[in-house]
Amino acid sequence: MSFKGAGKAEPKRTLRVGVIGAGVMGSNHARVLAGLPDVHLVGVVDPLPAHRTRVTELADCATFASLDELVAEGVDAVTVAAPTHLHHEIALACIARNIHLLVEKPIASTVEEGREIVTAAERAGVTLMIGHVERFNPAVAAIKKAIAGEDILSIAITRVGPFPPRMSNVGVVIDLAVHDIDLIRWFTESDITEVQPQLSSAVAEREDIALLQFRTASGVLAHINTNWLTPFKARNVTVATRGKYIMGDLLTRQVTECFGFKPDGSYSMRHLPVGHDEPLRAELLAFLYAVRTGTSPAVSGDEGVASLAIATQCLEKSSHRIAAPAARKEPRRVAG
Repeated sequence: MSFKGAGKAEPKRTLRVGVIGAGVMGSNHARVLAGLPDVHLVGVVDPLPAHRTRVTELADCATFASLDELVAEGVDAVTVAAPTHLHHEIALACIARNIHLLVEKPIASTVEEGREIVTAAERAGVTLMIGHVERFNPAVAAIKKAIAGEDILSIAITRVGPFPPRMSNVGVVIDLAVHDIDLIRWFTESDITEVQPQLSSAVAEREDIALLQFRTASGVLAHINTNWLTPFKARNVTVATRGKYIMGDLLTRQVTECFGFKPDGSYSMRHLPVGHDEPLRAELLAFLYAVRTGTSPAVSGDEGVASLAIATQCLEKSSHRIAAPAARKEPRRVAG
């Protein structure tokens, strides 16, 4: 089978798509792709038999132990949901075969690897999209619409929850905060120019508490509060503009707008309409549309690299201040 470069795919033909990685995210990719129109899920790649069994039960699709086996079946595009440290190798292997790809966030382990992926995709003429799925949350879309044309003053985002047992190789900045770094850049349509991070390791080997402050080139002040210490999940966004104050709950998908501020302190409030689309489904449809039409993807490789660069900067600026968990587990001495 011959693979086609971006911009050459016929808009209506069935796309043959594969998934690389059968963990939690990859299994969800397979589930959604299996139900999309004009898409044939060729199969899922994962070296672990247990993972392959699970995804077969979830998506009723073929599985493969290696990328070469999937490629031999013929694919137009893939989604990469393997562990982050494998993104660089897998992405370059797919690009070398002219296969379009969506790479889950973060794009790679390092900014340098991310840039190499972007450069390779541009040279090969294949579609590269980064999986910042929060952009496709209907509540986020409602916030973005509400602040369009507004003079944004500040953004505050809270993303907290319990420690995820699956997590071992990254901390909250890469796992959680990178979502919100991307949202800040997207909401403001401006680069982040100043970073003031405060990180700590309370119970995990890597940072599990992060208070991050930013300033964008457009002058917006932004704050991210994230941790793995909260016993429940919370995902909240507030945006203050000259004329509005918007509050959004990304879990319940409720967005409220305050406006019409009066000198006496009174104001009006209304709930904004929010869609019901599954974010991952909307994201995958956007990726496949870009593949079919050759148009720019919703989240470009450059955007993925930019968000990773800010997250990396947060880690580098605070690395010398992160206390080891062991130092925090000394029993308190009680007098008497």
